[in-house]
Amino acid sequence: MSAANMKASTTPWRLHGTSVTGHRHRRDNVPCQDAFRCRGTGPDTFLLAVADGAGSRPHSREGAQTAVDLANLHFLPSSGLPDDPRDVEEFLRSRFTVLRTEFLRRTRPRPEDFATTLTVVVHTPRWLGYLSVGDGFAVLRAGTREGEPLFHLLPQPAPVSEYSNEAFFVTSDDVSRRLETACVLDEEVTGILLSTDGLTQAAVEYPGNNRKRAKHEFVSRVLGAMERPDIGAEQEEAELTRLLESRRLAADNADDKTLVRAVRGR
Repeated sequence: MSAANMKASTTPWRLHGTSVTGHRHRRDNVPCQDAFRCRGTGPDTFLLAVADGAGSRPHSREGAQTAVDLANLHFLPSSGLPDDPRDVEEFLRSRFTVLRTEFLRRTRPRPEDFATTLTVVVHTPRWLGYLSVGDGFAVLRAGTREGEPLFHLLPQPAPVSEYSNEAFFVTSDDVSRRLETACVLDEEVTGILLSTDGLTQAAVEYPGNNRKRAKHEFVSRVLGAMERPDIGAEQEEAELTRLLESRRLAADNADDKTLVRAVRGR
């Protein structure tokens, strides 16, 4: 992606998000443990956030909802967004510190019972900021090659070790060392996808050498669906829900699935 400053779009972005209960939770009559928020404050300024409550914790559903509510409050304030892109990652980390302090206060005396991951994108006319703790992920559509759109998987927090499946949460003691942040400066970003790990197999592939990249077919389909002139909001919601509840995706991963997307109008 280029390093040019983002330009304000003359047409607004469209935002949409959906959560569905995974096959395993439906079977056990357990409600969805994921949560999301998407909110815009102007044509080019908006927040996307997804959270995945730890299924083994008794209040993980409430934890996920609390995390995205606090993200909406602290990462997209009514004033105070940095103008200089060089300040964005510091802004994201400081906002996360405030968020975590408030999260621990709201969930005491046992915050660990509310454990949840959190992935956030903040988009402004000048920059795109990204923060993730846990195993959620984000993909950007930016630029083309030979007429085909390019998709860019943003960095995910590194695992504890090569062989560890241990997850990190907003409540983890050493979470500050496991945060992943980024500031993207690219005027060609036209689509954004955020998801919890229930869609990792569908949206991410591993071509070798410990590398990961976005699956072109899946991300293109999900973002492209929002750009069809014949689709309204209700049909848009119904089609995405059917996709997330499909047998094919359930066979890949039985976990809850949450997807938030944004596309720039044309």
